[in-house]
Amino acid sequence: MTGNQHFDKLVEAGKPVGEVIGIEKFLVRVKGLHPCRIHALVMFEDGSKGFVHEVTKSYVLILHLGSVPLKTGMIAVLQHPELVTKVGKDFVGRVVTVTGEPLDGKGPIAADSTWPVFREAPALYQRKLLDTQLETGVTALDALFPVVRGQRMALLGDSKSGKSTLVTQMAINQKNTDQVVVYVLIAKRRSDVDTLLSRLQEAGSLEKAIVIVSTMFESLIMSYIAPYVGCAMAEYLWQELGQDTIIVYDDLTSHAHAYREVALLSGVSPGRDSYPGDMFYAHSSLLERAGRLDENGAHLTSIPIINAAGGDITAYLPTNVMSITDGQWILDMDIFRSGVRPAVNMGLSVTRVGGVGHSKRQKSLAAQTLKMLADYRQSEEFSHFGSELAVEAKRALATGRRVFELLTQSPGEVFSLTAQQLMLDITLNLADDEKLDISQMKLNVTDVAATLADAADDVAYEKARADLKSKSLVGVKK
Repeated sequence: MTGNQHFDKLVEAGKPVGEVIGIEKFLVRVKGLHPCRIHALVMFEDGSKGFVHEVTKSYVLILHLGSVPLKTGMIAVLQHPELVTKVGKDFVGRVVTVTGEPLDGKGPIAADSTWPVFREAPALYQRKLLDTQLETGVTALDALFPVVRGQRMALLGDSKSGKSTLVTQMAINQKNTDQVVVYVLIAKRRSDVDTLLSRLQEAGSLEKAIVIVSTMFESLIMSYIAPYVGCAMAEYLWQELGQDTIIVYDDLTSHAHAYREVALLSGVSPGRDSYPGDMFYAHSSLLERAGRLDENGAHLTSIPIINAAGGDITAYLPTNVMSITDGQWILDMDIFRSGVRPAVNMGLSVTRVGGVGHSKRQKSLAAQTLKMLADYRQSEEFSHFGSELAVEAKRALATGRRVFELLTQSPGEVFSLTAQQLMLDITLNLADDEKLDISQMKLNVTDVAATLADAADDVAYEKARADLKSKSLVGVKK
């Protein structure tokens, strides 16, 4: 008897037991645990846990989840055939560790159930076509590169190009919708965690979010399983409670680094960039778990963040994730330095599914905006030569500058889809003799959009558009 009641009960119940024969950091070799399967949950006699990573003829390789080092000769017992995590509706509004323990000082969390961490994605016949636009509140995304609920949309960019700020904006905007955000922080610095939490707290969006934290000071194994645990918590809300959910993985580059280290230490042959051969599967099996269920019509939207060092989106990890997802937003450091926020690269970003959620007017405005931005770039090239510009080129330059001013949003600033349409429409179709105060328009648009009950009602829309325009023109009496 060990004094650990839970451990003793498992042994008495006749569960397979084994002996620790080798320890290397978090890698534990155990002899005699057969038969067992990959990802089975194991308990050691000191009460700490681990899960099976590899099964060989003579021993089982276990990834240890505890922080206190084990000793050779310790006994291990099989606790559960697969790795599971606590899940439940009470996790919403809380900040937790990878093991589900609260970090926010608000007391213990009552779990409704447990859920497999490495669960298989729903089959094709269990899925339904996507058709509902997800409101991010960010004009550059919603108007030009929209995402629909249930889509997987990658966010790529160099470090410090505003990736976390952009997804925080999205999370803040969900307080205006019926969606819950599961935010997974992978191997982050404490300062990054504090920044995110304070932003969500200030905006009052933490009540509709689950934040799962793994820091760079914890075990590598925690960073490796963090996205899978987050996905399990989101899946429970989505599949069992019919709750539309967004999951943000911040970021999968840190996750890949942790997995590479685990693989190299456990003796796996290194492949490209020293990543293990199943690196693609590790991410695809995670991202495939998003979508829309036919059973209850609910959606799980997945937003993986990838760090493209030096802006190189052709590297191994960015190309891997781009081939798994249904589109990507690419943030550009040069655009960031020019003062445009979010620094979305209009030429490289693409949405493969998002357009189905757009109305006729939104599609028309998006096409008009992208054409205008192409004309703006051309006119800007000509303007460098110092020659006299044609009237059309001057108009394109002026309109382009207005649009970029409109698309620039501060982190706490979000707009509804109706507000975005009104602002874009006015900005794009301004007469040459009219001057627009964009900051004034941004201040007024939320109130004007609130008076418009149905954006599809053309008469009411035109009235709201005229009202907003009159309030935003320079030199017009308000």
